[in-house]
Amino acid sequence: MTQIEEAKSGRTTREMVDVALHEKTELDIVRKHIASGEIVIMTCPKCKPLGIGKGLLTKVNVNIGTSSMAIDPDAEVKKAMVAVEHGANTISDLSMGGDIDEIRRAISDAVSVPLTTVPIYQTTAEKGSFHEIDQEDLIKTIKKQVQEGVSSVVIHAGFTLDTLTSLKKATRIMGMVSKGGAFTAAWMIAHKKENPFLEKYDEILEILLRKDIVLSLGNAMRSGCVHDMSDKPQLSEIQKNAELARHANDVGVQTIVEGMGGHVPAKNIVAYVRHHKKITGNRPLFVSGPLPTDIAVGYDHIAACIGASLASGAGADYLCAITPSEHLALPSIDHVREGTIACRIAAHIGDSMKYGLSDQDFNLAKMRRQRNWEGQFKFALDGERARQIHSPGDTCTMCGDFCALKIMEQYRGH
Repeated sequence: MTQIEEAKSGRTTREMVDVALHEKTELDIVRKHIASGEIVIMTCPKCKPLGIGKGLLTKVNVNIGTSSMAIDPDAEVKKAMVAVEHGANTISDLSMGGDIDEIRRAISDAVSVPLTTVPIYQTTAEKGSFHEIDQEDLIKTIKKQVQEGVSSVVIHAGFTLDTLTSLKKATRIMGMVSKGGAFTAAWMIAHKKENPFLEKYDEILEILLRKDIVLSLGNAMRSGCVHDMSDKPQLSEIQKNAELARHANDVGVQTIVEGMGGHVPAKNIVAYVRHHKKITGNRPLFVSGPLPTDIAVGYDHIAACIGASLASGAGADYLCAITPSEHLALPSIDHVREGTIACRIAAHIGDSMKYGLSDQDFNLAKMRRQRNWEGQFKFALDGERARQIHSPGDTCTMCGDFCALKIMEQYRGH
């Protein structure tokens, strides 16, 4: 039985116990929220169970993977390792070049966190074009990836041919920016057929059910720039994904709803998150970004940190890291590190908004007051980076002999 089936029956699994202990929360609450679809647990053979959802710490995903123009499997494995080293909770392999099966296996062997895939990526890459895909090709890829032990798969099932007609009429600058959504939409238009993931939805659920794989419902209609406001196609997809999530939960499949990704004006982020959570019955919400500005090219990890902090604080449960390479290139290993750390900062800030200030911040402040540099490095998010920047000695080179803390200690006696 799946986690949600066990929870609905009032039974406790080892995974639920592990999540409750790790999150320092009540086991009964975890089980209750799994039963209602508000928490999912991702598992894999060599990783600890990962809880995502209501009342739990905000989790961070990092995207890696080859492209048709940049195929270096060893680099992608190193990116995965660097991301996990710096706090990524999950990895998504989005490879579209080289031996994709072997790349996925190498990444899975290298890290001990849940792995997510977007099956239409591999299907399109191996067929050479979305034109050549048929529904059975998609099913075959999903079966293969599930059999090999992925923890979660993403499908873009929340839109129809009518939605695409509506999108064509919409006054958007960017149109559709989701790659998986674009592949799906282009296939629908080229073949004059309905969304293949919708038509095969129950079959897909049956495949996921056998291995208790978490389904992630993608948001193809997200906005690609801050001037593309929420519109009819986007609202339609949220509603459809909410329906699909309820149905998946009813048959025993754990489900995450993707939304609020892309670019969203800062003033709208909180309201948009709350709207998503309300429509989807508070199911786990995954957000990529959102970026609250379009001009931070080369620094989009910083813009995304701001947007993701607001989104997490408003209730988003699961963030996708954005790197400095966003919109520009396949990220380097260093860019993956920077993006991961920026996203972890966002998750931490969001959790402080949801649950209150942390002991980690408190302890670091005490170390800073004492000018205990090693203590600061211990509690810092990236202590090694802080150590590299700091000059050895009792003071930093910013203030030198004129340290405000040191001066006031002399006058106040402490």
